[in-house]
Amino acid sequence: MAKIHSARDERFGGYLDDYEIGDVFEHWPGKTITEADDHLFCLLTMAASPLHIDRRFAEVEMACGRNVVVGTYIYSLLLGMSVPDISGRAIANLGVSELKHLKPMFHGDTLYGRTEILGARRSATRPGEGVLTVRTDGYNKDRLKVCTFTRSVLLPLRAGAATAHG
Repeated sequence: MAKIHSARDERFGGYLDDYEIGDVFEHWPGKTITEADDHLFCLLTMAASPLHIDRRFAEVEMACGRNVVVGTYIYSLLLGMSVPDISGRAIANLGVSELKHLKPMFHGDTLYGRTEILGARRSATRPGEGVLTVRTDGYNKDRLKVCTFTRSVLLPLRAGAATAHG
């Protein structure tokens, strides 16, 4: 008999007990960042600095001679890239730490993401749930790390796992 597959059940994040410390997820696909993407994000978030949206300013005033992509967009893209592998089932995002922008990205560059599982523990106060801690790194086409951050999410345990394992 044919089985019906559900992306919601099978491909959109895991349960806490699906992850092991040291597991690595290479997120796919990457994202080529267009000038329009960067401008729209800057305007939507009111971060419309000439560093990001004024080509003439960049040519004349910046050492690299071109606009840099706003870092909060890079972070947002990496977070979004990780959702199907890491936090699609999240009950809550608990926090972000150690966010670092290491190298600039430019219009036309492609961003790739990779996440490593750093920790997984059951919640002391919420039976059936637990905290997953991960580090996500972003790379450009030359595999140079451009951004890194650590975050924690609250995930459910698989049904029955809370009672079966304590």
